[in-house]
Amino acid sequence: MASIAIEKVKRSYGATAVLKEVNLNVADGEFISLLGPSGCGKSTLLRLIAGLDFPDQGKILLDDKDITGLAARARDIAMVFQNYALYPHMTTEQNIAVPLEQRQLSSAQRLPVIGQLFPEARRIKQGIAEQVRRAAAATSIEHLLDRRPSQLSGGQRQRVALARAIVRNPKAFLFDEPLSNLDAHLRVQVRDEIASLHQKLGTTFIYVTHDQEEAMALSDRIALMKDGAILQIATPEELYSRPASVDVAMFIGQPQMNLLGGRIDGDGQLTIEGVPQPIWISGRRNEDCRVGVRPTEFTVTTAARASSIRTVMQQRQYIGGAELWNLTTPYGTPVKAHVPDRIAKEASKEIFLNVGGQDVHVFSKDGRRVTSELATADERPQPVVG
Repeated sequence: MASIAIEKVKRSYGATAVLKEVNLNVADGEFISLLGPSGCGKSTLLRLIAGLDFPDQGKILLDDKDITGLAARARDIAMVFQNYALYPHMTTEQNIAVPLEQRQLSSAQRLPVIGQLFPEARRIKQGIAEQVRRAAAATSIEHLLDRRPSQLSGGQRQRVALARAIVRNPKAFLFDEPLSNLDAHLRVQVRDEIASLHQKLGTTFIYVTHDQEEAMALSDRIALMKDGAILQIATPEELYSRPASVDVAMFIGQPQMNLLGGRIDGDGQLTIEGVPQPIWISGRRNEDCRVGVRPTEFTVTTAARASSIRTVMQQRQYIGGAELWNLTTPYGTPVKAHVPDRIAKEASKEIFLNVGGQDVHVFSKDGRRVTSELATADERPQPVVG
C-alpha cells in the first residue's frame, strides 16, 4: 500500500495546457476516482502517475519519495488499461505471469526450451505459477487459465487484466476507463468485483472514468476535473449534496440539476424565478444569484401555494413509479421535475413546483456556492450564522 501526492503538476502539449497546476493527495489504501468529461486531463494525470509520461512542472510522490523522473518499471505501480492489452498468442495463465517473469527471470531463462536447463529458473517458475493461481482465484478465473484471449468474453478478459495487475502485488493500482468496452450488464458486474477486490486487497486505487455512476458507486473520494483542473475533491455524498460550484452541480446527478434564476433581496430573502420563497440567506443582500434544484427535490402540486413556481409541461416521460416532465417557467427557463404517478394522472399541462430550504443550492453570479446558512420562515427569528 502507498500514499500518493501530486504537487503543482503541469503538463502541456504544444500550446495546449492539458493540466494546470494540479494538486491531489491520495491516502494509503484509499479508492479515489478522477472523474470528468473527455479531454479534461484525467487520463493524462494517470499516465504521469504511472510514469508513461512526465510533467513539465511539479512533483509526484509515492510514500513521500519523489518518483517524478522514474521510469514506469521502477515505480511499483500496476495499471489496468481500457483495451486490456493482453497478448493474443498466450493463454490466460501466461498473460498473468508476464510481469513476474520479466522481473524475476533473465531473457535466456524465459525461453521455452533453453529455460528448462536452468535449475534456478524452474524453481522461480514454480513460485510464479503459485502466485498466478492465487491472482486467478482472487478474480474468479481459475477455470480459464488454459484459454487464449480470443476464447474469452469481454468481462473475462477484463478479469485477466485485473489478475495480471494483482499478481505483482504493487503499492498502488491505476485504472484507465477499465469498463468502457463492456456492455451495461457486465459493467455493473465487473464494477462490483473491483469494489470487492479493493476491500480484499486494501491497496491504493486510482480510477479514471467519465461515468459518474461508476465513480459514485466505487470511490471513497472523487476528484472532479474540467479543463485540466480539479474543481472539487470530496466524498460522493458531499459532491452530490454540497457541490462547490455550478460546474460541479451540473455534472453530478442524473437527470441533471435544474439551474433557475434567483435573487437575494435587501433583507436576505431568496426569490426563485420571480417568486419570493420562505428562505433567508445570512450575510447576503441585494444580489442576483443562480439556484440549483434537482428534479427529485421539487414538491409537485396541482394547486398553487404562495411560494409556488408555476410551470407548463412541454414533454413527459414515464420512468417507473413517476414521470419526468420537461417544463418551462413564465420566464422561459427549462426545468425537469419528477412528477409522482398520482399527481401526473390528475394534472393538466400546468403544475406548480415548491422547494424547501434543504432542497436548494445557491450559487453566486460567478458560479461559486454561497456557503452562508439558509433559514426558513420558522427558523428566521433565531440568529443565523454566516
